[in-house]
Amino acid sequence: MSLISIGQLQALGQSTRLDLFKALVRAEPHGLLVGELADALHLKANTTSMNLNRLLIAGLVSSTREGKSVRYRADLHGIESLISYLSGRLLCRRSDAVCNHSFSP
Repeated sequence: MSLISIGQLQALGQSTRLDLFKALVRAEPHGLLVGELADALHLKANTTSMNLNRLLIAGLVSSTREGKSVRYRADLHGIESLISYLSGRLLCRRSDAVCNHSFSP
């Protein structure tokens, strides 16, 4: 298992981060500001920022500064990478035709 996949799965393994991630996926393509996420999930701003940073490090979200605020978006490339890994490496059997296809980690 690649280090990226391990980090992504660990990041999503915590309920607050999973809730933040789901909110950002639903908010695509515009994303949400940290304060909007905190309000929507009834979290403190510092808790929200800390958990978003973990998702950012895992490659599951991206961020852009907008003045004094930060907007987060789901990172579709990171999500695609994780889905590709899971479907290509963990869910197929060696005899399946799909397993003969080369998947990128």
